[in-house]
Formats: sequence, C-alpha cells, structure tokens
Amino acid sequence: MNYDHAYHAGNFADVLKHTVLALCLNHLTRKPKPFFVLDTHAGQGRFDLAGPEAEKTGEARGGIFRLLEAPDLPEALAPYLAQVRRLGMVEGTLRRYPGSPLLARALMRPGDRLVAAELHPVHGESLARLMRGDRDTRIEARDGYEALKALVPPPERRGLVLIDPPFERTDEFTALERAVTALVGRWRAGTCVIWYPIKDEPAVRRFHQTLKDRLDVPTLIAELWVRPRFPPLKLNGTGLVILNPPYPLHTALPEVLPWLAGVLAEPGGGDWRLDWLIEERMGPCPG
Repeated sequence: MNYDHAYHAGNFADVLKHTVLALCLNHLTRKPKPFFVLDTHAGQGRFDLAGPEAEKTGEARGGIFRLLEAPDLPEALAPYLAQVRRLGMVEGTLRRYPGSPLLARALMRPGDRLVAAELHPVHGESLARLMRGDRDTRIEARDGYEALKALVPPPERRGLVLIDPPFERTDEFTALERAVTALVGRWRAGTCVIWYPIKDEPAVRRFHQTLKDRLDVPTLIAELWVRPRFPPLKLNGTGLVILNPPYPLHTALPEVLPWLAGVLAEPGGGDWRLDWLIEERMGPCPG
C-alpha cells in the first residue's frame, strides 16, 4: 500500500484508461435511469502536474501534454479531454490532472451514484476532502476487492466497475481473476473496465486465458504500447479488459488506438491491439 500515482498521473496509461472510462460513462448517460459506478482503487482524486512527484518522472509530458498539443484529434477523445481541461486548467495551462473518481463524477449526473474505495489512509482522506459535499458520492476506506464483493450488484442494476489496482502485490492477476469471476456471477449485465500494466507479457496472456476459460460475457481487450516490447519488466505498454463493452467502444477504439500509438510512441515503439477475448453475440448493446 505504498503506491503513489502522483508519479504517473497523466501518463499514456491514464490516457487510454480515462478515454475508455469517459466513453463508457457517456453511453450510460444516454438513458434517463440512474446508474452506479464503483471505483475499487480510487487514489487521491487529483494530482499536481507541477509537483515534485510528477516533475521527477515527467510521465505526463509523454502522455496528456502530448495529447493536448496534437492536431487532428479523433472525435472520441473529446469527452475525456473536455473534462481534463475543465478540471485541470489554470490560467491556460494544465496544472492538475483528474484521477478516475473525479473524472467519473464530472461525467455523471445528479442522481447517478459513485462509490470510491481507497485503502491508503492519506490518499483516502485527500479524496474525501476533494469530494466533500457531493451527496451522490461516497468514499470508503476499504480494500477495493472487499468493496466489490459487498456492493455488487447495485440496486440500480445499471452501471460500471473500474478495477485499477497498483500491482504492488505479486498475485494481482490471480486476485483479479477471482474478483472478476465473482462479479460476473452476481452482475452479468454490468460493464467492468480492468486496467493492467504490460511488463510480463506471458503473465498477461495467462490472465487473458483464465478469463476466457471462466467467463461467458462479451469481453474486449484493448492494448497500447509506446515503447519497444523488449526489454520486458518495464512499463512498455498498458491494457484494458472490458466486460460488456458499450457499443461506442466498438466504433471508437479502432480509430483511437492506432492514433494514440502514433502520437504517444517513443522511438522504436508504438503498437496496439484490439481483440475480442469473448466475442459479442448479436443482440442489444450493453447498458
């Protein structure tokens, strides 16, 4: 529980994750019925891009700052970038980057309910201060996997779970496999977005195969590399497993992923993957 996302805020992994989160939430708002969002590893909610942590790594310069300077952005990036600008611009400069709970709340409506779980006491207190006064948001100082077990399925029956663990524990993929299998058993219709780093590709592929063997809901894989795949054990790429992906992702990601790979890639890098892990059957879109 020592992870601090302030060193990585606004990097290429955040760009992909938050683009997908924004598209999913925009889709949920198209119907008037309220929905539920659970952020299982919420963090502190907002990050100072001029702070010592962000300055030390410079990761935002290869992520969100490069994106803001790029011409001819795909339209699908608009929901994400609009909120990044609204929440983080100070005198024409991006100074703060919104974490997933702040971004989610900005894209949700009054009456839509957000629960954000954060076990780290300092980060949880920062998030609680940031979200204070929002009657539709609850911050829980608890383990994200415990929150998932306790709060799903929600009474709203519509919604999304974001599972974005820090991967500090060596058995994180195993924990994800157990949690996601149980989630689908209790809430088949919910959309779930699972983030993972791509450092050890064989471990990632074993994770995919286990989910494919255990699950029976439409499941999409979206991956982005900005550095050469070798040497491994560095954060060369990032990925998302998306259960019950809403239709806007089907149309947006084939354009967004290659564009991001081109704009965010370092020399010798730049690659992407978009595949069905479990192919969607014909029928109504999720959500």
